[in-house]
Amino acid sequence: MDQICVVTTVVDARSVADVLAAAAVAGRLAACAQVGGQVDSTYWWRSGVETSTEWEVRFKTAPDRAAALVEQVRASHPYEVPEILVTRVESDPAYATWVHEHTRP
Repeated sequence: MDQICVVTTVVDARSVADVLAAAAVAGRLAACAQVGGQVDSTYWWRSGVETSTEWEVRFKTAPDRAAALVEQVRASHPYEVPEILVTRVESDPAYATWVHEHTRP
């Protein structure tokens, strides 16, 4: 098995999620991006508990492209403190090769 990275974030609108996904793939920072349905998030913000509806975006990238992807997501993200999670995962070698090939400039 080979490793890839899954970078995950959430945003407050489907249109924002779509823009983040398209920019990452077009820029070859992610081989693909998936926008997931609405999720309800509950969290602490400014001394109180908040609940909001968000859209999840999951990007698949090569480990050597993850830092650049994170920087792009952070720069384009509408939140003051965005949730950006990076997870290394084992992948089928053929899929890992595909991800690697499609994240080259």
